[in-house]
Amino acid sequence: MDHSVRRKQGSRREGLVRRRSWCCSFAVPPSSPESLSLSRAKSLPTKSETLSKPSTNSVPNSPQSSKSGLGFVGRTRIDPRRILSPGRVSPIDSDPTVHSVQEDTAVAVESSTPRSKSQSFRAPPAGSPSSSGCAENEGVFDVRLNLRGKRGGCLVLELNSEVLSASSDVFGALIEEYKRNLSGSSSGAKMCRIEVPEVENLGVFRETIELMFEDDIPRRLLKIGAYRCIDILEVSAGIMFSNGVFFCLKYLEAVPWTEEEEDKLRILFTKIKFDDATTRDIMARLYCRDLVDSQQHLARQLVWSITSCTHANARNELKSLVKGLLCKSSVYEKDQADLNEEDLYIACQSCLSSLVSLFEEASGTIPYERLAKKEKDRPLIERISRQVDNINWLLEILLDRQMAEEFVDIWANQGELLKMHENASPMVRYELSRVSALLFIAMGTRKMHCRSESRSGLLLAWFGPMLLDFGWLQRCRKGLDMKALEEAMGQTLLTLPLKHQYKLFMEWFRCFSKHGTECPNLSKSFQIWWRRSFLRASETYGIESR
Repeated sequence: MDHSVRRKQGSRREGLVRRRSWCCSFAVPPSSPESLSLSRAKSLPTKSETLSKPSTNSVPNSPQSSKSGLGFVGRTRIDPRRILSPGRVSPIDSDPTVHSVQEDTAVAVESSTPRSKSQSFRAPPAGSPSSSGCAENEGVFDVRLNLRGKRGGCLVLELNSEVLSASSDVFGALIEEYKRNLSGSSSGAKMCRIEVPEVENLGVFRETIELMFEDDIPRRLLKIGAYRCIDILEVSAGIMFSNGVFFCLKYLEAVPWTEEEEDKLRILFTKIKFDDATTRDIMARLYCRDLVDSQQHLARQLVWSITSCTHANARNELKSLVKGLLCKSSVYEKDQADLNEEDLYIACQSCLSSLVSLFEEASGTIPYERLAKKEKDRPLIERISRQVDNINWLLEILLDRQMAEEFVDIWANQGELLKMHENASPMVRYELSRVSALLFIAMGTRKMHCRSESRSGLLLAWFGPMLLDFGWLQRCRKGLDMKALEEAMGQTLLTLPLKHQYKLFMEWFRCFSKHGTECPNLSKSFQIWWRRSFLRASETYGIESR
């Protein structure tokens, strides 16, 4: 029985050789002249000639690291089985999860690595030797790595110098300098002490060090996730951990990104320059100059495609999509070239020309043979409604970009449509008033500012047709807010010169007295006009006569 117990204990110790290749402590080591600082790496020879002066750079908070507290090291909850001696902790698992690492370290939220602002890094080719070649010496802890947080707190890792040197050029140079100095002294072997100051995120730095002792780095990155992997990539580049950089880039290229992760990658690639062979695939996902140069042409194509689309459901879906991309409030607007105003007005003119042709068809003045073959099978009302929808959609984009003033003059001068409106069926003609309604609401709610001549021209041309079509608009609203329309019409009327207000308000009064609710209710605006025109005018006249 004793034999079997010893055999099991022996096999367990052999299995833990890999697991005990590093350990950590929260005890702050005493200051010692032997301690080497990572900030001295700039004066040491490294394999990469492009690594310049180290500096501290901030990394955005990661959602996982934010669980651990801000700016200080707090009490940690550590499994009693992990305690080897006071102040020393060694993991039980060879593959701890991100959450267990966070629970054990309780470090600051942000991370940073000492490196230059324009640092270059060359990752190793696939199949390069990793730290696993130093397995015979992994059980020796002869390096004490002291990580000092930028906002306070520290983390101490006791590591194997062979694995550390084989993995990181920066740490390898520091350990080599230490051994060189030690060989010239008569004192016995001592532990190499390395200090890393101003670390923004202790947890990220620790996870990066742990990757040096991993047999399967890609498998570990799968558990860490893309967001955290970007932080580890930055630390790996800072300490010149070649395998870490290579596998992080390989993992990031293979997985989909969120927009937040994409922004983090863009920021990182502006701070650190990697070699082209390693990042070619990632850069191809981030940038495409040819597409950016043709973006304005693409926007024009999208607009024309939507205005010519005949499938109602698809057209509505695409309108919402493209409008969201082109509007000024879009999250993408800051990175895109402005859509050309001329292109939008060309599309508007095309839709207006089609609308005139359709009303000519409705009035019987256009030969049936001239109709497009694909349009013959569609009802006339549907085709007219589609063109009005296109015009209103383009008008909404113009209003969002504050380019709609010219359209007010264009719509006010549609003499042909106005003539055909008088003779067209109410089932068809009310569609024209949907365009006028959108313009009235934009002016009455102060979303569009026009010259007095433009406002007068629009209302003198289209106010009468609006009174006739108001009942049909109430029955076929198509998303139109009738209360907002009534309020906006009254407010817009009050912006005209008083002589124009007189003409239009009297026209409304006669229509309302005949048709009642089939006309818009402008009573409030009428009262304001009455007071301004007669009561206050007489008061002003009396003051002047004195």
